[in-house]
Parts: sequence; C-alpha cells; structure tokens
Amino acid sequence: MSRFSALLDDFFYRPDEDVGGLLEFAAGSDELQPLIPEETPEEYLAFVLEDECYAVPITSIREIGKVPPLTEIPRAEAGLLGVMNLRGDVIPVYDLKMRLRLTDTASVVAGPDAPPPPRQARILVAHTEEGPAGVWVDSVRDVVRLKPSMLEPAPQGLGGERDCVVGIGRRNSQLYILLDIQQALA
Repeated sequence: MSRFSALLDDFFYRPDEDVGGLLEFAAGSDELQPLIPEETPEEYLAFVLEDECYAVPITSIREIGKVPPLTEIPRAEAGLLGVMNLRGDVIPVYDLKMRLRLTDTASVVAGPDAPPPPRQARILVAHTEEGPAGVWVDSVRDVVRLKPSMLEPAPQGLGGERDCVVGIGRRNSQLYILLDIQQALA
C-alpha cells in the first residue's frame, strides 16, 4: 500500500469502525434547525427621475427604447408630452415628474421648438388597460431582484398625486421607490 493510500484509508469510513456517537449526534440535529422557506425575488426595472431612483415590476414593461421624435398634442393635459410612432402604432408618452410632484412645469420635448433629448433619456413602453403607453425617464439603471423581506409599505400621507407609490425597496444601501405604473398613468 502506498503512503498516499494509507493516508486516504484513515480518512474514509470503514465498515468495522464504531460510529455510534456520530449516528446519535446526526439523529438529534434534525430537530434543532427548522426549515426556513426560501423567498422568491421579484424583478423590477429601476430608472431615474430627477435624481431619484424608482422601480416598477418588469412584467409591466413591454420594451425600453431611445427617445424618438415626439409629436405635440395641442391643449393636451399637463402630463402628456406628446405621441410617438412605434412600428406603426401611435402611442402617448407621459411625464411622471409632474404626477410625482418632482417638477412644477412640463418639459418641452415635442414639437419644432423642442431641444434634442438628453443622451441617457429613455422611453419605457408600459402595458396599460388602454393599451401601450410611453413613459419618459431620465435614465434606466438596471433590473434589480428584490425579495419580499426587502420591501416596505409606502409611507403614510402620500395620498393625492402620489397615490401611485406602493412601497419602498431596499437593497444594500440603495433605496427604490416602487410605483404602480397603472395608477401612475391613470
């Protein structure tokens, strides 16, 4: 027998070994640790509005695209920036900043007087009850996975225009304001 085989022989179990104490220890350990159910994380799309990080469930977003030329709608409601053509479909594009009270006036981003959009700006095409709708965001961060234990309910007193805020997500030092996109566009 080689020296290496002799070392391995001491390491492995032999049928003639006395392992009674080990079996008693192993039998008692099943009762000590209760099984903890595994949390299933949900994926959220994180984006930035006025230097604040927001997130919506990824299932509510159809696609993300660069900002195309927008056509302004005369006398439209304040949150409607204009409409865009997405592969033959005319889709309204909204600005959530006014709804969330991040700004007092809507940006001029449609029409002949509109400056070119910032390089990081994106349009999120969301599924809504009325059909697809676009949401102008300053930039898209990433897709973040949040477990239910990382979520908190929305703070009290956010009624009115901010009723679309449904909670807060925390991951490490990052805070995500969770939105209900259906309610935000209603």
